[in-house]
Amino acid sequence: MEDIMDRRQQKTRDAIFEAFSTLLSSKSYTKITIQEIIDEANIGRSTFYAHFETKDDLLKEMCTDLFSHIFSESLNTEKTHDFSLANSNPGSMITHILYHLRDNKKNIVGILSCESGELFLRFFKQYLNELIIQHLLIGIKRKNMNIPEDFLVNHISGSFVEMVQWWLKNNMERSPEELANYFLSVIIPII
Repeated sequence: MEDIMDRRQQKTRDAIFEAFSTLLSSKSYTKITIQEIIDEANIGRSTFYAHFETKDDLLKEMCTDLFSHIFSESLNTEKTHDFSLANSNPGSMITHILYHLRDNKKNIVGILSCESGELFLRFFKQYLNELIIQHLLIGIKRKNMNIPEDFLVNHISGSFVEMVQWWLKNNMERSPEELANYFLSVIIPII
């Protein structure tokens, strides 16, 4: 019985996320009301509030959901890509992240173009910082030890965020593999 409830709750959450994404693609974040989200998701007000306290909570959860999947430790075979054999290879992990961003383009463009894009980018950088520390800098013999690690991590994650924004602005014309190669080409020399 508990499993059915969990699935039903997940289905409701997905419907709310989908409704929110649809609204974000057509109007600005501040202009979206909870009533519009409820109407679009075809749920009751109490159902919405059982899942989220505010619209900001909804945005935060949507980002957290997206990032926890994008940055998951297990790189599984998925519809558009298979990194199940990548095993912490930085190039493969970066490519994996880029595929997820491309697969979620509608949500990400909607969030980035809204007033809370800064919130999204802050969460994104937090996840990136962890990934950089755990997978990119670990095991690499750094040539340049004069740069403090926190500065280096911040520089790399900031560069990644800028690259993603450039990619979105250019309609994601380059493949995730090409972008990962460009990124590593400019990052590895500074490490």
